Amino acid sequence: MDMKMELAKCLAEASGVDAKEIYGALEVPANKEMGDYAFPCFKLAKVLRKAPPMIAAEIGEKLHKPDFIEKVQIVGAYINFFMDKHFYAKMVLESVLTEKENYGKSHMGEGKTIVIDYSSPNIAKPFHVGHLRSTVIGNALYQIYKALGYTCVGVNHLGDWGTQFGKLIVAYKKWGSKEAVEEKGIQELMRIYVKFHDEAEKAPELEDEARLWFVKMQNGDEEALTLWKWFYDISIKEFERVYDMLGVKFDAYTGESFYNDKMAPVVEELKEKGLLEESEGAMIVKLDEENMPPCLIIRKDGGTLYATRDITAALYRKKTYDFDKCIYLTALDQNLHFAQWFEVIHKMGYDWYKDLIHVPFGLVSLDSGKLSTRHGNVVLMEDLLHQAIAETKKIIEEKNPDLPDKEEVAKKVGIGAVIFNDLYNTRIKDVVFSWERMLNFDGETGPYVQYTHARSCSILKKAPEFTLDGLDYSKLADEASMDVCKLLEAFPEKIKDAAAKLEPYLVTRHLVAISQAFNKFYHDNPILNSEPEVRQARLAVVVAVKTVLAEGLALLGIEAPEQM
Repeated sequence: MDMKMELAKCLAEASGVDAKEIYGALEVPANKEMGDYAFPCFKLAKVLRKAPPMIAAEIGEKLHKPDFIEKVQIVGAYINFFMDKHFYAKMVLESVLTEKENYGKSHMGEGKTIVIDYSSPNIAKPFHVGHLRSTVIGNALYQIYKALGYTCVGVNHLGDWGTQFGKLIVAYKKWGSKEAVEEKGIQELMRIYVKFHDEAEKAPELEDEARLWFVKMQNGDEEALTLWKWFYDISIKEFERVYDMLGVKFDAYTGESFYNDKMAPVVEELKEKGLLEESEGAMIVKLDEENMPPCLIIRKDGGTLYATRDITAALYRKKTYDFDKCIYLTALDQNLHFAQWFEVIHKMGYDWYKDLIHVPFGLVSLDSGKLSTRHGNVVLMEDLLHQAIAETKKIIEEKNPDLPDKEEVAKKVGIGAVIFNDLYNTRIKDVVFSWERMLNFDGETGPYVQYTHARSCSILKKAPEFTLDGLDYSKLADEASMDVCKLLEAFPEKIKDAAAKLEPYLVTRHLVAISQAFNKFYHDNPILNSEPEVRQARLAVVVAVKTVLAEGLALLGIEAPEQM
């Protein structure tokens, strides 16, 4: 039961105002003495043309109190609702305990498809820390939408085409070897790529040579494409190793090269619709009316650009998946790029342009340069994850040296800490890695939530067999039990809210709140040493918290170890 909606319906019946409007206005008072829910009548003053206190009094007289409400109190313009604690605890806990891992999931997205474009590293370049945000935010949104019944398509739009491959081929032929590339992979490709740039400063003709090799690629030259495919395969293998560590999967690896043979018809369509104009030898779509610079479609030398490929990709995705939304996860500095080509889609006459959504995020940095020394100014993602695991292992050795499967737990907690740290704040906020803060088992961190989950598992292992039958919910009338129940009840709404606002942090923060409330409940209420009826009721809280924390962590792409 959605209690908030049930209250809204009761208030709608008494006031004649739409239940949805009332639902949005219902509040949870900061002061618990003011009730569990409160409805301020100020918004109804214009509609009903009466003073808010008078409206509150009249609604109070007509209101049919639902079963889960113990009393209703009118205070000025507010209608305050106090829940029947026994009924409420029963309703919330039975929902979680019967639905189990499906608690919070829904069918609201059934029949709708969401395409999510995320991660998108460049082939032949290391997977660095800058790719983390797109990868973990995209994966969290994928899991959140999937939990709400949407069909999700995760696309990794790889940077796998362009003049950089001409440079790489020249560099390989001049300074590389098959043995070195096979042995060192992306590190060797990066080494020769950096060397090309160093050498090209002294010998600019190398740039012309690189352009010629890229032209060969575009013209289907066998040697050029064989080398390109080799570099591609090496990169994918290395990327997948990192994705495997992060627990991230994709439904499609359709990178830029995939659209090479699909761009010409799109350029032709832009011409036919009178949108393409020549400007200094290049072809553009003007966006003066939208107060934006023109969108560059074809370069002077006839080459295509990111916008050309993005427009082509959007048309392909609409035709292939018939999406209801297509979401793009990239850094904030790409706002203009997306605004421009979204508008080009609009000008082409496609009304689904409004379903294209750019989801920007802030920057990522480290609080120390420890990891950057080995690779110049590139912090490798794999190095970061390995360091997180190593730092966690040190803490385990200190706090619980006899823990079974130390390596596996260190991996789950270390990598979980990195992901949680990224998803803890609103995505537009910059992320800073501080090992001390990130791996704190007492702070608002991933390890703290995972530890709370492990604590609940530990209690249940020591407890006599738990059963749902005949539970006495009157044993859960204390404040600490109620606080946990309220947060458990709010969990499904947080998932919906995170999807609507494209903000995984709403789930992340809620898991911290549940963990804090549960640890207070654990501190205030003896569980295993209490009377049998009290113990069974309190164990119901433990099982429910364990279930919701595991499910919430899974939505964020984080594992929930049973021992820590």
